[in-house]
Amino acid sequence: MGFSVPKETPPQTMPSLQTALPPELADNLYRECLRRAKYIGHQQNNTSLLVDMVRQQFRRNKHETDPEKIQKLKDDAARGLINHMLYESEKMSGRKFSQKN
Repeated sequence: MGFSVPKETPPQTMPSLQTALPPELADNLYRECLRRAKYIGHQQNNTSLLVDMVRQQFRRNKHETDPEKIQKLKDDAARGLINHMLYESEKMSGRKFSQKN
């Protein structure tokens, strides 16, 4: 009897966080990040500071060519949007979505 060696499967890549966003938000992360910055800034009276921070982040990375780094930057932006949407949903519903151990 012979033994068969199972073939190794290539490592699975993590799905992009952008897939967790509705398509209309994922299509233009920059615009949506600016909208959220203006919304939060209006509530906290620091709109120009937050908008400038978002613009600086995008400008700082506009010449990035490494696809992996670009995807990480997009995922970071998507994560920020998702976190803010969860926060606003929790505030409106009074229900806690995140679990703390």
